[in-house]
Amino acid sequence: MNNTLNKKFSVVNFLTKYAMVIALVIVFALFAVLTDGRLLYAQNMSNLMLQNGYVLVMACGMLLCILTGGNIDLSIGSVICMVGGMAAVMITDMSMNPILTIVICLVAGLLVGVWQGYWIGYVRIPPFITTLGGMFIFRGLGRLVLDNQTVAVQDSTFLNIFTAYINVPGLDDGDTVYSALIVGVIAALYVIFSTVRNRAERAKKGYRQNSAASDFIRAGVIAALILYYCYLLSQYRGISVMLVWVVAICLIYNFITAKTAFGRYFYAVGGNEKATKLSGINTNKVYFLAYANMGLLAGLCGLLNAARVGSVNGQTGTSFEMDAIGACFIGGASAYGGSGTVGGVVIGALLLGVINMGMSILGIGDSWQYVVKGGVLLLAVIFDVVSSRKSGKG
Repeated sequence: MNNTLNKKFSVVNFLTKYAMVIALVIVFALFAVLTDGRLLYAQNMSNLMLQNGYVLVMACGMLLCILTGGNIDLSIGSVICMVGGMAAVMITDMSMNPILTIVICLVAGLLVGVWQGYWIGYVRIPPFITTLGGMFIFRGLGRLVLDNQTVAVQDSTFLNIFTAYINVPGLDDGDTVYSALIVGVIAALYVIFSTVRNRAERAKKGYRQNSAASDFIRAGVIAALILYYCYLLSQYRGISVMLVWVVAICLIYNFITAKTAFGRYFYAVGGNEKATKLSGINTNKVYFLAYANMGLLAGLCGLLNAARVGSVNGQTGTSFEMDAIGACFIGGASAYGGSGTVGGVVIGALLLGVINMGMSILGIGDSWQYVVKGGVLLLAVIFDVVSSRKSGKG
């Protein structure tokens, strides 16, 4: 009887914990069938990351803001327009060195974050109001920089830094890009190795952990997906530099949030700010750093988007912040703050990306895409709120 009950509860916990992963698999399979397999074409799988890379980068920064108490940044789409406009004008109109341009643009994004972080963290202006004002200010500045025109970005050095494909001479000269396969094998082996290492460390410290079968099945599935994705990449053009940027950012922020004391401060502030402050943590600084970081990543996204699209205009970045916010909440970040992971953000962003691509392949217009994405976001937040109430958190 007890074994049956335990098994039942473990199934419920599993479904709750991996609800969005299951949803991603179902949605992916559904669109694969509806598109007669076109979704699985190597080019489409490569474009999935190329077209949604900026969402993943933005969402990593947005996660830190949300962790502090369900706060968001409404200005990042406008910052992307402003920074992207700066890059386009400096490279195209002023013939500035692309490396210097990138540095200046990243500093500009950081300064925007510092500006907003100061008002939010130290003056305690509500984040919604501060970033709403920023949304208008930086959109206007972006249009002023662009002089209300569309400016093309065609410098090969700049484009290659963000959108080129990695090609190893002598290895990737044929129809198959073997470097992508090699990276896939290494990544898959690392997933298995890290699972074994983490279990050994937790056992050594006497920590409670999942069953070995559960952990290794999870690791095996992830490894298999990595291998399959890299195989598809090897059949098109290989690994894009955009993918390298995205993976690097996700790994860095996963390490910060999961492995460092600094990262835990964001969870602590979102969980109970008063208790966190009494424990000696400078909560003002935590808010400040969350939004300063968001500004920096918004600046990077401005560069990524300018390189991907090849031009910038006054409408660039419109509603981008909504994609980042949606990715976080769909990926399991709590609407109340204090809960969420980078892994969940990746799942949320991929779910939105698959919906966009699947509906585009089917020829469904943007209007219905907005309807579907809004419905998915609402369902994810409802799920979070209901779960929080049942667990006594809400």
